[in-house]
Amino acid sequence: MKPTIRDVAKMADVSISTVSRVMNAPESVIESKRIRVLEAIEKLQYQPNSFARGLIYKKSFTLGLLIPDIENFYYTGIIRGMQDACIKLGYSLMICNTDRDKNRLLTYIDAFHEKQVDGIVFASDIMYPEYYEKLVRCRIPFVLLSTHSYEYEIPSVEIDDEQAAYDAVKFLIDLGHEDIGMIGFNHENSISGPPRYQGFIRALEQAGLGRNGEKIRYATHRFEHAYHAAHELFTDYPELTAVFCVADEFAMGVISYLKDRNILVPGQVSVIGFDNLRMANMFIPKLTTIAQPMYDMGYRAAEKLHEWLTTGTVEVLREKMEHKLIVRESSRQR
Repeated sequence: MKPTIRDVAKMADVSISTVSRVMNAPESVIESKRIRVLEAIEKLQYQPNSFARGLIYKKSFTLGLLIPDIENFYYTGIIRGMQDACIKLGYSLMICNTDRDKNRLLTYIDAFHEKQVDGIVFASDIMYPEYYEKLVRCRIPFVLLSTHSYEYEIPSVEIDDEQAAYDAVKFLIDLGHEDIGMIGFNHENSISGPPRYQGFIRALEQAGLGRNGEKIRYATHRFEHAYHAAHELFTDYPELTAVFCVADEFAMGVISYLKDRNILVPGQVSVIGFDNLRMANMFIPKLTTIAQPMYDMGYRAAEKLHEWLTTGTVEVLREKMEHKLIVRESSRQR
């Protein structure tokens, strides 16, 4: 028979509740009792049963994560950060890839409800009313990650996309570029597309370069889409000397297109990305980019959800994390 929590309590000569506190909040137990419990756990090789813990505490000790595209390298940092936080806080993590499909996402919320997850992190998608209503009906606490909602009072963790885009474009302007284009997200299905566009326009207008405001082409979410968007952009505006891309994968698509046309980067055209994916420092040329703290954002989202689950509130409702400009080889002085 596997040892039980009762066996541990008996060997350590403490109550079952004391054993539970040692496992979940060891700092709340005096040292002498804590040592006896830990020694008993070691001798018995006791492993707590998560199902039993759930029955006792009426919790599953599981968090859910909804992401729109598991193939996007952006989410590797998010997932790693959230997973590390879950390990520290005592949760398991369930991940569902929605493919930006509304019906699939709603089905996953039902699945999370059936699995009795304690809370959900909802990443990088628009909080449509039907999502919000479903989550509220299921009574599942949730936190937004890399997205926000001003319509609903929902805790969120993200960067300031407008300011980050502004900083990227101002950097190109400060390098002496006056003919600047943009590869952006389609505004209809993107939460970060509109503010990054607004940051692009603000930087141009402040520099008296508002004429560049029309030099934009849109892609969805993949390298190949950005490649085709670059073809459209440079066909219409061959005079461009710099391009701001709203994702590193887009920047790589643009650079690949230019390479295929024997246009040098950064010799003839400077390119700046957004995210600072791991491969940004491996790509040739190495990408100048706006770094998002993906790992920290995932970690913080799990912490914020835990804060809500344990206290019923969060100290900061809408939390903005710091972005950073990383200068590498894909940009140069004009």
